[in-house]
Amino acid sequence: MTRCAWLLSLMLFPTGGCQVSPDVEPQWLGFRGGPTHPGRSANAQPLDTPQLAWEFDTGGTVESSPTIVEGILYCGTFADHLFALDAEHGTERWRFPVKGLVRASPSVAHGMVYFGADDNRFYALDAQTGALRWSVELGGGGEQSSPALVDGICYFGAFDHAVYAVDARTGELRWKTMTGGEILSSPAVADGLLAIGSRDGSIYGLDTATGAERFRFVTNDTVWCSPAIVSDLVVCGSDDGNVYGIDAHSGAERWRFATGGTVFSSPAISPEDDTLYIGSDDHHVYALSLADGQERWRCDLEGRVLGTPAIVGNHVYVGGEGSGGPKPGALFAIDRTNGSVVWRYEVGATVWSSPTVIGDSLWFGAHDGKIRRLVNR
Repeated sequence: MTRCAWLLSLMLFPTGGCQVSPDVEPQWLGFRGGPTHPGRSANAQPLDTPQLAWEFDTGGTVESSPTIVEGILYCGTFADHLFALDAEHGTERWRFPVKGLVRASPSVAHGMVYFGADDNRFYALDAQTGALRWSVELGGGGEQSSPALVDGICYFGAFDHAVYAVDARTGELRWKTMTGGEILSSPAVADGLLAIGSRDGSIYGLDTATGAERFRFVTNDTVWCSPAIVSDLVVCGSDDGNVYGIDAHSGAERWRFATGGTVFSSPAISPEDDTLYIGSDDHHVYALSLADGQERWRCDLEGRVLGTPAIVGNHVYVGGEGSGGPKPGALFAIDRTNGSVVWRYEVGATVWSSPTVIGDSLWFGAHDGKIRRLVNR
């Protein structure tokens, strides 16, 4: 969703007079910044020397990535809650209890926050108060796919093998399309196309209006990775160790790049310099050409990279699992020009949560149960 589209959504679906924090702009509306999954913030400032502004202990593992709208941070936790925090100060605004872990990242639009949980339900809450607006019962297995909100429709996948499209205001089902396996992947949506991965080893291209299958691209293993869409290209990784560039119209393979491990991480896209960034279980972050998948550089982070990178200026930020011992997990800043590590912020726990970067601040979660805000020293 563009900023203009977001402003239009506020006019069409008022939020009840929310105030915008002077230090936090309402830009990061869902997983990887929006429904196409760019993973980039055009007007944020790189952190040269990070320091901790605050940390908030949720009481359970945090793999969800923070969503920030109008100065409020929304994030899930394995402590069976969705939290709303003041993004600037880290104080709790409200929490909403569910009956299962919340791994997926929430999305915010129309004054509501949308997310799923492992209690086999998908929820819509009032973004300011946390009051339940509606919920939808799903099949067994839970929901760990971050929703994409486009034109009043909420799209997401679930472990019951289905991709759902529901009315964002009411929760009414518009369509439901079955895949051959559980879905952890989050849908990317652009120009009438929804792209999503499935445990059946396929990347599906569905029509957003009807759910009809436009294409099915088959890899050699599970696809947990969440695709990104840029122009007429779908980019997605697979547990078969490859990153794929797929034609968005035909579903034909344009290129593939082989990493040294499974690819759970999802791509961040920088179309202005024809580059994507993605992590792998082989401990590396890769910079690849969008045009042909050729390697630009690789960076060794000494542990599996399962989180999604975020692009800000000349930096790529991403969390790492670490190698154990004295380096059990950290958040990294990588130089986009050559792949060197600019700095590492030691956490002491695995970081799967993808960073959210707005203005002069960066927020992320970790397996120690804490959400953190970093600022420039």
